[in-house]
Amino acid sequence: MQNAKENFLIAAIICIVTGAFLSVGGLYAMGGTIGISGIVLFLVGMTMTSQRSMTPEEIEHWQPSAEKMPDAGRVMFRVDVTLDEPIRSTILCGPCGHITAVDGPKPVAFQCPKCERTLWDEEE
Repeated sequence: MQNAKENFLIAAIICIVTGAFLSVGGLYAMGGTIGISGIVLFLVGMTMTSQRSMTPEEIEHWQPSAEKMPDAGRVMFRVDVTLDEPIRSTILCGPCGHITAVDGPKPVAFQCPKCERTLWDEEE
């Protein structure tokens, strides 16, 4: 089961809210049972450890798969920028499938070094 901790916490919130609505509606026995079950699910979910599918090193060196992208009336490309330090951008050229890694955020303009096509040019 993937994301077991998150699944338990979501189920707990649903049970607690449902139990509260049932209790307000006058069904105290059913609302109390579901609400207490939600609290138990919440405690079980909070005691579980989060499972990571990738190590921090794998996350740091991740790149998209090198594959060509279909033409959609213009040149297609893909830019992935990391959110954590060090900021790094990977650019996938759609026509040739070449991946280029650039330090820093997305550049203002980019030309593929392999096929020499201009992927974008944002004028300021």
